[in-house]
Amino acid sequence: LYTIKFEGTMKIPKLTSHVSCINKKYLNGPQRSNVPSDKVNFSTPFPEYSPVSYTATSVLKGPVWADKENTQGIKFNTLDGKINRVSYYGTYKVIDGLPINPVGRTGICGRGLLGKWGPNHAADPLVTRWKRNPNNEIEKDKVSGKPLLEFVCIKRKDTGEWALPGGMVDAGDTVSLTLKKEFGEEALNSIEMDKATRDKVRKNLDQLFQHGVELYKGYVDDPRNTDNAWMETVAVNFHDGDSNFSNFKLHAGDDAGAASWVVVDKGIKLYASHKKFVEAVADANCAHW
Repeated sequence: LYTIKFEGTMKIPKLTSHVSCINKKYLNGPQRSNVPSDKVNFSTPFPEYSPVSYTATSVLKGPVWADKENTQGIKFNTLDGKINRVSYYGTYKVIDGLPINPVGRTGICGRGLLGKWGPNHAADPLVTRWKRNPNNEIEKDKVSGKPLLEFVCIKRKDTGEWALPGGMVDAGDTVSLTLKKEFGEEALNSIEMDKATRDKVRKNLDQLFQHGVELYKGYVDDPRNTDNAWMETVAVNFHDGDSNFSNFKLHAGDDAGAASWVVVDKGIKLYASHKKFVEAVADANCAHW
């Protein structure tokens, strides 16, 4: 009776302001310099602006996923070797060798906890299914009368917030590969499965992830963003209409502290911009919100 029906990319508005990354203490770091709401855009004069400089020690140690501190030689706004430095937001400015956040000031310069100067690309899979009763009938909300959707949610270890089981796109990897890999690692803990179980899960993942619907591609209002490094993502919905995962128990792994199917409802609190993605799926399918 109910099917995931929308096609193409959902028209989630492009973000033009910050919420999570201004006027707050940086995650496990310093307090951000104050940025008045009318001074966020870099095109607005703000001569007294003095952002705090901060790059986490874990980034400065030079892990394989991080750039060097000196930006000399980095090719911004293009594919730099295997590293994609193109922003979904468009061409961003580079001033004195430093890329400038296209949405605006954040109160912190440097990279914070992010490895790359400029855009740091992620992929977020939104896996959904209809909530069903023991008779396999789709349940409806008692107030709205609309069918109930569920989605896979993981609890982040770094912030304790619930989020989609996504992750960073490694250099040379495709978004589609990252979507499948991160879901398997974070929501199913595929890394610790025995080979037979892992192969079975991989087969079901291949089937489920064949038919995704792109929800959003762009800048993310992420608490790790700085004036010179920011998160961008591609969010894709994969609907488990045939209940391929009914026989697999969600098991948090990698960066996740917990994993669960959660009923879609406007009262949910999610990390960064993830709530907007969930709302788009519910709205497009006349599901309860």
